This record gives sequence, C-alpha cells and structure tokens, in this order.
Amino acid sequence: MNRQLKFWQAIHEGTDMCMSKDENVHILGLGVPDPKGVFGTTAGLQEKYGPDRVADIPASENGMTGIAIGSALMGMRPILVHQRLDFALLSIEQIVNQAAKWHYMFASQMRVPLVIRMLLGRGWGQGPQHSQSLHSWFAHIPGLRVVMPATPYDAKGLLIASIEDDNPVIFLEHRWLYNITGSVPEELYRVPIGEARVLREGKDLTLVSLSYMTLEALRAAEALAEIGVEVEVVDLRSVRPWDSRLVCESVRKTRRLLVLDMSWKTAGFGAEVVAFVSEQLWGVLQSPPRRLAFPECPVPTSSALAKHFYPRAIDVAEAVSEMLNVDSALPLLNESTDQLLDIPDPSFTGPF
Repeated sequence: MNRQLKFWQAIHEGTDMCMSKDENVHILGLGVPDPKGVFGTTAGLQEKYGPDRVADIPASENGMTGIAIGSALMGMRPILVHQRLDFALLSIEQIVNQAAKWHYMFASQMRVPLVIRMLLGRGWGQGPQHSQSLHSWFAHIPGLRVVMPATPYDAKGLLIASIEDDNPVIFLEHRWLYNITGSVPEELYRVPIGEARVLREGKDLTLVSLSYMTLEALRAAEALAEIGVEVEVVDLRSVRPWDSRLVCESVRKTRRLLVLDMSWKTAGFGAEVVAFVSEQLWGVLQSPPRRLAFPECPVPTSSALAKHFYPRAIDVAEAVSEMLNVDSALPLLNESTDQLLDIPDPSFTGPF
C-alpha cells in the first residue's frame, strides 16, 4: 500500500509509535502541548500520554537541557524540542560539554539517549536570529549524531532510529518540508543513521545535498535533464556520521561534484565533503569540486535581500551548467524566480 503522509505527520506518527512502545520516551519543549503542537508534530500527544510524558517548559533552554540529560542518564529517553535552532544556542554548554561526552568520560558505562529536535527556517522576515542552519557546528563534535531528513519516509524512520539510539542525536527539521507529501509505511521502521541515499541516478555530475536543499537539487536535476544533462542526486540524510562511501562511489562514476549546503561556505559542512572527496579521489575528478552555500553575511530580514540570499534550483542549475560548460537551463526554471519568498512550492501552507 502506497500510503501518503505529510512530513509533519510522519514525525508525529514516529513519535507516537515510540511513546506507545516504550514508556521511558517523553517529550519536553516550549509549546509542545500547544493546540498547534509545533507544526502538528506533537499535537494531541499530551492528551494521549499525559502531562508527565509530554510537558511544556519555561524559556530556560540551558537548564531544561540539563534536566533532559539527567533523565537520559537515569534510563529515560527524552525528546527535547526547540521551535528554532537559534533558541538551542543557549544550551550549547550542556549539549557539547555534557551530553556529547558522558559516554566517553565514563568508559562507556554511561549513556545519554537524548533526541534534540531543532527547527530550521527562513522567510517572512525571520532574519539573522531565527533562521540559522548550524549543522556543521554540531557535526564537529565527537559524541553527537546529527541527522537532517528531507522526505516524510526519512523523517519517520530517522526519528525512530534516533529515539532508540543510545547516543545524543541532533534532529534538524526544515520548516519548508513540513507540508511536503511522500510514501510512508504504516509499520514501525528505522532508517539507519549515517546512510545516504541516491534519489536520482545520473552520469554527468554528483549533486550532494541535505534537508530542504534536496528538493531544490531534484528540481534542478529535472530541468537539466531537459537539456541532456543527467546529474546524480545524493541526499546525505545524516551529517554525523556521513556516508562518505556512497558519495565517493557516486563521484567515481560522474567524476564531478557539487555540494549544496544550507549554511555559509566558510567552514561549512560542504567543505568537509569537498575535502574528503578531494583527498580520496583527486585523480578521478575531471573538474574542481564546488560548493553552493549562503553569502558570507548574516541572514537578511528584508524580503528584497532574502530572495537573493538563499540558493534555489535556478542557482543549482546554473552552477552545473558552468561546471559542465553546457547551455544554461535557466529558461526552464524562470518561474521559480517569481515565487513568493515564503512559498517554496504549492504544498507549503505555513503557519510559521
């Protein structure tokens, strides 16, 4: 049965299944019991499981992260939810110095099975303090796992795998994905953390993407196919650990690499992918690998500036055309330049 769910529904279903299966799973987060339930992902769970397992929290991110870590050390499996990644920055000490290190410091006798959900976002003037994507920060820290699903199937499967994992997992969700629809099995299943997936086969160039940029990569690939260019789209799904084997396997075939990141180029995760591939496959590459990322400035609030700040499919297609020295695919993507800033596709309906 090809059952279709939205991204937010897949997260909700995965959470519900894990809570039903294991009474040690509990949720903490600002606005978690709210009727809107963090884009619907936690709606109705407090009514089903009670306030002891689904709890609102005060705006004290560092302290509440410490409480979540403490409950994990005592054998529970907390899910801590931040409505913006930016809010979690107040708890970096707890995440980096405590959660990530207990397993190592105590010779594997202690564990912190904690999932921290953080929402990424952009549009409607969120600006520098509410729209950052700092996955490369977290991916830099040994002891943390970092995942970024791009499809409803992966959202459910990766969440279940994260909740069941004995390590702290940073689970990053882009809000432009919440209303996309995809096939999601009814049963409880897991997507292994650290395994990428080829979403589109190709022979001319490898596009490595993550989270929302995977949608832009697929749109660009469709347009490029119209001019005879076949790119291979690899969705990383996880950035700590990341699937270097699959990426190198793809680049060996295409001999070219373009990495689509969702943050700044300097010290970004795209640099890690390019560096690794260059070290391993220097003699294979037929052109210098490239990265497509944000301009080197804070995220603008003004819509007039923001629409030129974020890479879109039109930018991906142009970069590929330049790398392959072929005719531009821009005429096939002109419509995307007329979209409203905060409507990536017709499936997106907000609210935030």
